[in-house]
Amino acid sequence: MLLAQNDVDPSTIAAIVGLLVFIVVFLGVFAVIASYFRLWIQSALTGAGIRIWDLLGMTFRKVNAKVIVKAKIMAVQAGIDRTEITTKTLEAHYMAGGNVQLVITALIAAKKAKTISLTFREATAIDLAGRNVLESVQTSVYPRVIDCPAKNSQRETLDAVAKDGIQLKVKARVTVRANLQQLIGGATEETIVARVGEGIVSAIGSAESHKKVLENPDVITKAVLARRLDSQTAFEIVSIDIADIDVGQNIGARLQADQAEADTRVAQARAEGRRAMAVAAEREKLAEIEQSRAALVDAEAQVPRAMAEAFRTGKLTIMDYYKLRNVQSDTDMRKSIARSTST
Repeated sequence: MLLAQNDVDPSTIAAIVGLLVFIVVFLGVFAVIASYFRLWIQSALTGAGIRIWDLLGMTFRKVNAKVIVKAKIMAVQAGIDRTEITTKTLEAHYMAGGNVQLVITALIAAKKAKTISLTFREATAIDLAGRNVLESVQTSVYPRVIDCPAKNSQRETLDAVAKDGIQLKVKARVTVRANLQQLIGGATEETIVARVGEGIVSAIGSAESHKKVLENPDVITKAVLARRLDSQTAFEIVSIDIADIDVGQNIGARLQADQAEADTRVAQARAEGRRAMAVAAEREKLAEIEQSRAALVDAEAQVPRAMAEAFRTGKLTIMDYYKLRNVQSDTDMRKSIARSTST
């Protein structure tokens, strides 16, 4: 048995090994071709122009061949320029993390609309920027209505005061469509709502009377549209419609009442200050009177002392003292007679 094995020709062994390798390679290639054969047939029959070698290359580049083939077929069938959308550009956008299917769908929608100019490069840029390019195209075809103020806002109306002091409560609806050329880097809906709200408040505040605004609400919309509020935004304002407008409080009268109350408080404070000063001055006068009375009492107390001193020194005699007392009594009598006659 060992002799029989040793008698095998080496060339025969090499031929067998080569045959086995060929079979394995053939089966591998056949399996790969078989896996992409259906995609290649679809591409060939639709005129997408994707070769079998391109499909094999997508395997090594880790690109989903089904997505690329489907997108290329959709573009070709929709009549999009083949020179702009090639297999390499689709693969490049896929490997960059973009949504190839969404971009092609958006391009087809833009082409069918016939009024939207959108290139493949712009669509891929919008997609890589994180915007939904298909939704943007749909917004360009079917304008979107934005409530102002927004439904999730804490305020239900936009409140503004005309020059006559009357408050107006306004609800508006802004119709916008996407501006694809400014979609990258353009402001969002929140900016549109904020700008429109500011414009409405400014327009009402510039009105001479709230009655003029109630009679002709389009004065607000004309003033707001004239300010080009959609500048540097991802949208273009189609129209601004006043959905509701109500009369609020008389802010002017309330402010005047508050001002009058404040003036009254200031006047009361000033009067209270003057009264306090008057009371203080009166108390000072009373203190001065008491001081004068004390001085008078002190002076009167000096008279007996002076008389006693005069008696001791002999400057005043008893007869002089009696004469002085008679003069005082006569003076007191005359005063009492004068009081009785006056009454």
